[in-house]
Amino acid sequence: MALDPQAKWVLDISEEKGLPSLDELTPAESKAAYEERALTLTFKDVDIGKSVDIDIPGPLGDIPIRIYHPVGMTSPLPVLVYYHGGGWVVGSRNTHDSLCRLIANSGPFVVVSVDYRMGPEHPFPAAVQDSIAALDWIVENIADHNGIPDKIAVGGDSAGGNLSAVVSLIARDEKSYLPKFQWLIYPATQMEMTTPSHEKFSEGYFLTRPLMEFFQSHYLKNESDRKDWRASPLLAESLAGLPPALVQTAGFDPLQDEAIAYAERMNKEGSEAKHTHYEGMIHGFLNLGGVIDKATDCVNEGVVALREAFSK
Repeated sequence: MALDPQAKWVLDISEEKGLPSLDELTPAESKAAYEERALTLTFKDVDIGKSVDIDIPGPLGDIPIRIYHPVGMTSPLPVLVYYHGGGWVVGSRNTHDSLCRLIANSGPFVVVSVDYRMGPEHPFPAAVQDSIAALDWIVENIADHNGIPDKIAVGGDSAGGNLSAVVSLIARDEKSYLPKFQWLIYPATQMEMTTPSHEKFSEGYFLTRPLMEFFQSHYLKNESDRKDWRASPLLAESLAGLPPALVQTAGFDPLQDEAIAYAERMNKEGSEAKHTHYEGMIHGFLNLGGVIDKATDCVNEGVVALREAFSK
């Protein structure tokens, strides 16, 4: 397995510019740096029919969301609730704006991007609480924004994939609205970081062990939080009765083994999960669509899976 040349170029450019890793910064500095960096290499010049920023009520205060209507929208559409990546510490609806625009247009879907609370200001389980509250609000109110209430899926990358999985588990357990589908893009599913891929790809491929430790230290309150299934959904007692999922992984990503294990457990325990692997890719490649062609393939695959789920 070889590193994709476009992914290698991204890593080389970062090294040439001497950009500090986010874990070398304070949390506030890392948030600001990621806001700037995420916009540099993402998808460019993506039109949208309309996007609206609103605040919705949550258990800890208002939650900012952004609702996207695709270009040419003339009737109500299925809905994707999107939770952005960023280690539960960095990222926002702005860092993933172009990606959400592309998904909305490609569907076509109504996409709702959720700006959930993050650490260190709002540690675990604040992100989980905001994420489930946002889904509940969307179920009740999305018809007012031309979304179809009984066709709602969840999805996200990395930390957002983690939250999508956890939201689905909570919805199953609480017997509330169960999403029609889970789009899990290189999701974090186990906080222990002990898999072979964590050992093999701990350095040199963007998501390093020090960076993961930085994220966890500012998201989790204590060591016991690692074993809470709301942080590590792979530790949930059962993965039965969940919405079908697409689990996408990257070949040079330390998270790949735990994501694959999640898909395998879903299938073993009676849920349905399809796993696809992008061999030459690094963690975070989906939001590098301005320079990495495989990001578009990843989006297209997810869109097709969503369409199939919504058609059932």
